[in-house]
Order: sequence, then C-alpha cells, then structure tokens
Amino acid sequence: MPDVEGETGTNRDGEEEEDTDSMDGSGLYSLTEDGERESEGGRRERAKDKDGGKRAARKRNRPDTNHSTSSDEDDDEDEEEEQKDDEDDDEAMEAWLGAELSDLRGPVWRAVPSLRYREIGRNSHQFVRRVCGARGLVQRLELQGRLERHTGCVNTLHFNPSGTRLASGSDDLRVVIWDWAVRRAELEFDSGHKSNVFQAKFLPHSGDSTLAMCARDGQIRVAELSATQRCKNTKRVAQHKGAAHKLALEPDSPCSFLSAGEDAVVFGIDLRLDRPANKLVVVKEGDKKVGLYTIFVNPAKTQHFAVGGRDQYVRIYDQRKINENDNNGVLKKFCPSHLVSSESKTNITCLVYSHDGTELLASYNDEDIYLFDSNHSDGADYRRRYKGHRNNATVKGVNFYGPCSEFVVSGSDCGHIYLWDKYSARIVQFMEGDRGGVVNCLEPHPHLPGMATSGLDHDIKLWAPTAETPTGLKGLKEVFYSAQFYSFYFTTQGFIGITENCFLTKSNYLGHNSA
Repeated sequence: MPDVEGETGTNRDGEEEEDTDSMDGSGLYSLTEDGERESEGGRRERAKDKDGGKRAARKRNRPDTNHSTSSDEDDDEDEEEEQKDDEDDDEAMEAWLGAELSDLRGPVWRAVPSLRYREIGRNSHQFVRRVCGARGLVQRLELQGRLERHTGCVNTLHFNPSGTRLASGSDDLRVVIWDWAVRRAELEFDSGHKSNVFQAKFLPHSGDSTLAMCARDGQIRVAELSATQRCKNTKRVAQHKGAAHKLALEPDSPCSFLSAGEDAVVFGIDLRLDRPANKLVVVKEGDKKVGLYTIFVNPAKTQHFAVGGRDQYVRIYDQRKINENDNNGVLKKFCPSHLVSSESKTNITCLVYSHDGTELLASYNDEDIYLFDSNHSDGADYRRRYKGHRNNATVKGVNFYGPCSEFVVSGSDCGHIYLWDKYSARIVQFMEGDRGGVVNCLEPHPHLPGMATSGLDHDIKLWAPTAETPTGLKGLKEVFYSAQFYSFYFTTQGFIGITENCFLTKSNYLGHNSA
C-alpha cells in the first residue's frame, strides 16, 4: 500500500503543515473559534449582572407616585419580589427533577416468558434484540471491570463486527487490541502518529486485519494486522491541515472510509488506489470554512454522510452529487430553531445515525443533545431534546444504545454516564464513569447488552446489566446541584430559568444533609 507522505499534507520545503488544533496545554479542548474560553468567575459575574439587571428593571417599571417612599421600603419590596422569584424557580426545579426521577411507564421485558418462548422455538430470533433493547436491563447496568494498559487518556473505542475484540487508542500514541471478555491485551503497537490518537476503527469485512486511525496531527493512517497477533506496518494515506477527530466507515466496504478534519475538508479514502485520498468537499457556510469535529455515514444510504463542527448546523451530503457551486454542495441542513440565529458560538462535537439511518443524533457543546429525522426536508427542526448532561470541556461523544436504537447514551463533564429513553427523552440510567471528571467515548457492544466507555482516566470500563435491582438514578439530584454544574446551567444554557440564589440554596442544603 503506497505511503502518500508529501502528497496532501506537506509544503514545498517538505515541512508538515501547522497544526491548527485547539488543544491547550491541559489536554482539554477549547471549542470556541479563537481557542479561548471564559473563566468560571467571568461566567458567574455575567449571571450576577443578569440578576442585577432584573432588579433594576423592576425599579424602572414601578409607577411614579406623588408620595415619597423611603429607600428601606424599596429594599423591602425588592427582597419580597426576589423571594417570590426564588420560590417560583424552586418549584420549577423540583418539578423537572421530580419528572426525571419518577417511574417511566411503558412496555416491560419479562425474562421468564421470553426464556420459555426461546426454549420452544417461539420468537427465538427476536430474543437477543428484545433483551438488548429492554429498559429493565439498561436500568441494571453496572461496572464489570477495567482494562488497563494505556498511560494516557483513552480517546477511542471500537468493537470489531463480531464483538469479540475491542480496539482502543490513547494520548500515549499507542493502539491496543483487547480480548475484552478475558480482559487481556492481544496486541499493542505504536500508531505512527505524532500526537493524540483520536480514533482507531476495524474496517468491516477485513477479517480484523485492517485498522484505520486518525489523530491530532491530522494524519490518516492504516495499520495492517497479522493473524499472529502483530502489526505488520502502518501507512499514512492522507493528511489534514488540522486535527482529524473522526473517521466514518462504509458498512459494506473493507477498503474505503471517510475522514473529517478541523481544516473543513472531508477525504474519501480508497485503499485500492495508488493515491488513496480524494478530497470530497470543503465544508463552508457562505465563504467561511467550517472546521469539522465529527462525521458519520448513513448505514442505509451509504452514499449519504453527515458532518458537524464549528457551527450549529448538521450538514448532509450525497457523495454522488457534490457540487460546491450549488449550496456549497450540501444536500440538506438541520439545526434546532432556537440556535439558528443564536449569537453563541455553539459547536457540534459528535453526531451519529441510528441503526436504520432514519434518525440522526447531534451533541452540542454548552447545550443539549438533539434528535433529527434524517428524511425530513432541508431546514427541519429537531424531534427530541435530551437534557441533563454537561458538554463543555472536551469533544464529547454521543451514541445510540440498543439493537433498534432504543436509547441515547452520552458522557458528561461531571464524570457520569447518562442514558435516555429515546422516545420520552427521560433519563433512565445514570452511572459514575471516570474519576478524572470527563467521559468522552461510549461504545455499545454490537450484539450483547453492555458497553465500553473511556475518558480522561487511563483505563477502559466495561458495563453489563448484572445489578439485582434497578439503580434508581441514585445521586442524580446531588450531581445536578453540585458546584461543578453551576456555570453550565446558569451561564450557558439558562436551564429552566432558575436563579443563582435558588441554586446555591439547594446545593448547600443537599451538601449539609449528605455530610
């Protein structure tokens, strides 16, 4: 396989292009265009100014009278109005949390009848699907074990098609192939990348012999693995001019895939060609390039792919008819209506198609997760909105869970894992993930009820539905009121309109009672 070094990613002097990735020295990502992030203190001051503005507005709106009133009376009226506002906010908060923590009605999977039907051959072909998509098992997910080998943050996880092996990549520049069932590393090799490995994926129908990789250095590399558990070699097949965060596999192809980079370029890679990389499109909004964080191929319409990045739009393209002179080549765009004219610098950190390609999930930084119907026309609004997690510090992942995409799963900056029922948008499971504080990567098993997760910790966590009773969302209220969530819900989302005083009162109360 030819190494195309110098073909797409070097200048005339043979030097590599400047890395335009926005990673700072802490290992976290700034998702603003200029690479700078507001301080937590600055956000709090903005929230306080907002509350102060409300008080000033109340004073301006008071009718003038011919009788003078003392400043003490004005202050008393302000305090009464603020107290009433806080009481209203308190009720709104409790109503939202009460709804999330209440029992969710709906179909319940019954284990004994299902096992009996399988034994007698009745509906046996549907048994695994019903088990993996059962809410009762999702609510019993718990930590089964850890895979420990990496010496840096684990940024990517990917099961092979049969689900017997798991690939992981890390900031330590190494890739590990795991026999996850016995918690043993089968193979470990140097990726060849010069900076953080962001994705490593088995190509389908390749016999687990070909692994595609991308990284912060912008390189797209391919590793050839032998049947004797060793890496034959790695080759660079394309080069972005900025970080390359995601790859998109074509479900039936062992030799072709897509890549997306912060340089706004989408490459089509075909390993059968002497020059594997073909520039499909440069993503733009008007004349401005849009750096990309994520890409995914529609599993039902494999010529369609969706991208997201440094603006609020999900863009869908058709590889067969990309004409950059016609609407910049875009087939259709989706965006939550309230973000279309938003002044905030909202970005899409991850998007993914459902199992049948009819739905599309997009996770926004400093915002929520939104579900779109991929068959809707250009400009359509979202169908569902999933709230509760925090997506601010890193390029956060999102995924569907279940054989028919019955659930939505995401990590959070608080170190927890959230699962929502897709249809009701209610939280059905809540688990403590990484001690390091951020869960980025979530990889459901392709055939079994369970998944692997990773984040800022250096290990990989395996989850399975083995708890005797449902976990009951234990600790959700305390995490929501924690100081770690303060700036997110009060300065970025304006979540359900509750005020700073209400939040601090509640968090102090919960902290005192749990001490």
